[in-house]
Amino acid sequence: MKFSEQWLRQWVDPPIETKTLCDQLTLAGLEVDSIEPVAGDFTNVIVGEIISTEQHPDADRLKVCQVNIGDEALTIVCGGKNARAGIKVAVAQIGAVLPGDFRIKKSKIRGVVSYGMLCSSEELGLPKDIDGIIELPAEAPIAADVRDYLQLDDSCIDIDLTPNRGDCLSIIGIAREVSALNNSPLLKEISAHIPPVTKKTLPVKISAPTGCNRYVGRIISGIPKNMTTPIWMQERLRRSGVRSISPIVDVTNYIMIEMGQPMHAFDLEKIKGGIDVRFARDGETLTLLDGKTIALNESSLLISDHEKPLALAGVMGGANSEVTDTTTDILLESAYFDPLTIRAMARDFGLSTDGSYRWERGVDFTMQMAAIEYASELITHIAGGDPGPVFEITKGEFPKRDSISLRRDRISKILGIHIADDDVERYLKALGLSVKKNEDGWTAVAPSYRYDLQAEHDLIEELARMYGYNHIPTTRTSIPMAPQVDSVLLTNTNRVRECLIDRGYHEAITYSFVSPEIEEIFTPNYEPYHLLNPISSEMSVMRTTLWPGLLQAYQHNADRQQDRIRLFEIGMCFYDKVELIQEHWVGGLLAGNQQAEQWGLKSKPVDFFDIKSDVEKLITLTRQNSAFEFISAEHPALHPGQSARIDFKGKWVGWLGQLHPAISQKFDLRQNVYLFTLKLSSIINTLLPQYQQVSKFPSVRRDIAVVVDTAVQAHELISVVRSSGGEWIDDAQIFDVYSGEGIGVGKKSIALAITLLHAERTLTDQEVNEVMDHVVLQLKNTFNVTLRA
Repeated sequence: MKFSEQWLRQWVDPPIETKTLCDQLTLAGLEVDSIEPVAGDFTNVIVGEIISTEQHPDADRLKVCQVNIGDEALTIVCGGKNARAGIKVAVAQIGAVLPGDFRIKKSKIRGVVSYGMLCSSEELGLPKDIDGIIELPAEAPIAADVRDYLQLDDSCIDIDLTPNRGDCLSIIGIAREVSALNNSPLLKEISAHIPPVTKKTLPVKISAPTGCNRYVGRIISGIPKNMTTPIWMQERLRRSGVRSISPIVDVTNYIMIEMGQPMHAFDLEKIKGGIDVRFARDGETLTLLDGKTIALNESSLLISDHEKPLALAGVMGGANSEVTDTTTDILLESAYFDPLTIRAMARDFGLSTDGSYRWERGVDFTMQMAAIEYASELITHIAGGDPGPVFEITKGEFPKRDSISLRRDRISKILGIHIADDDVERYLKALGLSVKKNEDGWTAVAPSYRYDLQAEHDLIEELARMYGYNHIPTTRTSIPMAPQVDSVLLTNTNRVRECLIDRGYHEAITYSFVSPEIEEIFTPNYEPYHLLNPISSEMSVMRTTLWPGLLQAYQHNADRQQDRIRLFEIGMCFYDKVELIQEHWVGGLLAGNQQAEQWGLKSKPVDFFDIKSDVEKLITLTRQNSAFEFISAEHPALHPGQSARIDFKGKWVGWLGQLHPAISQKFDLRQNVYLFTLKLSSIINTLLPQYQQVSKFPSVRRDIAVVVDTAVQAHELISVVRSSGGEWIDDAQIFDVYSGEGIGVGKKSIALAITLLHAERTLTDQEVNEVMDHVVLQLKNTFNVTLRA
């Protein structure tokens, strides 16, 4: 929002300098981007009138001008193409100082003495509007100081507004802020009322109340042709970054900048029948004021007559109803449009105008009548014309202004300061809120122009702004805290990380959002939690497993010539049941060779037992190794013959195995990929370490080989051995598995190494034999094994 400081000070004029004013605005949340003078620094430049011009005798491009400056006529040599008799100009007299410390002296130019200089806009530090010298209005008083006449002792202030402060996209809005910050009264108000001279009206219908709730119009007829905008209005528009076009258009822009109400004027002769505010129909098109023709859709809100669209409501007018220099009768429009409708249209068509920018951020829904009366006053005063009666149509519901509760204790809790009750009421009332005091605090209703005030914290923020962020003291936060001691029964998550890093893994952090398609591949039996407003279709559901992210990270590295990859991630997974359930998991991925390439070892790719070994290492953190079991089972994402379910005390806590060949083929993977996943809670809960005396006596090892059905799993054999051998069984391991010739179809031979140990004495052969006989008997009874010689 760019505006003139002089214009603002006509509304509110606190006794502070420009810099202090800008600092106030910035600290109040209206950040000042720049402060620039509206013109360069110059002196002794006055208004003059060219009486006559003659061609310079020795220069084709120069003219010798006689210029009236009031008490005398000066001879001035000028090179301006537009220098001609009868125009008012800016005359730099002898002794004048122009921007850049350029001093005007009496000089001889090609033999002709020049007693001054006729200035262009650039020479005075003004924006260039025409080629040549400045042409001032005909009513400019001769000999008047140009700086005073154009009111150039002014600054252009440019502020950067946040999207919620649409109320400050106007001079009035900024004046309200300055008034509240300085406890300074507003100096004027808009209360124009122009009585009708004619009875001309138009029938108006609102067919789209969801897009337009109020339409106010007025016909002004008999406007003289080729009128010009007064210099004071041109200057105010220029200093606000708006180009002067014609009196009618300039007035609508002026109202928008001063009041914040976008307006539009139609050439009445080009309107057929009446006005209908409606949504577009199929096949309709509209050529806009910028010459671009757009194909309208059913969400396009239009201002139309009974035959055709006239304007894209709130965004841009149509070329078929444009006001020109020859227009004599106009329809003046002041309406209230729905911000969401305008925002959607502007986005659909890639358009952003000063009007749509304001509509998108919210316009006061009560000022349409005041705006059209003010515009009527300006138009009739500047350009003339006969106004007709104002006609107003309303339909649908306007935004509601709900009561907001503000608790006294909440203010001090959030801001950390005490604000007196009288100050709270004064600040809120200065901002235009109606306030009522109650036992706990206050209730307040926001004004119609403050869409951003909807909850208690919004009011507290307003109090902080008015109090002054720079006045809130800096205090050290004091939080009573009891020392927190890590439980010896919980393994720190960092220890889990260190364990995997020690095994050669690298930690990955992937998105919690994945595509429904990849989620379906890995966990088809789970219904993922769908996001209401996803970043993209490829990130529209919450993950139920860490594997999709790890696999994508693997692909990213493999595509960059990394062939030995070990990744792990600790993160949340989400399940959509009666309510959203979140659980921490640790997952890992293994691919490539067991060891990095070297001369001492042959390359050998990783297999199922490598990743199982890594998981077993994690399990040792719990000190409950025997409570975990690896059970052969099938998972839709894992190879049917190389997958295992991980159980802890009989309950499922994870999976491991080779990625299913079909998935590998789908993702075009060149290596076998192995995966594991474990509930983090299953490995961070540990047992208290307990001392166990080391036996001083020798252990005894006995090896046996048994033939069992191929369906019997290793952990089942080990479990029976440990349970049947009693407390003397110190260890039981499988050291060989054989199937083939001499064993029989559907059978396999498993060799077991059983270690027996007594803590207080040496076991005798008889005792060892008795234990082994009992172990073999239990194996036969349980699995029908055959002892192999």
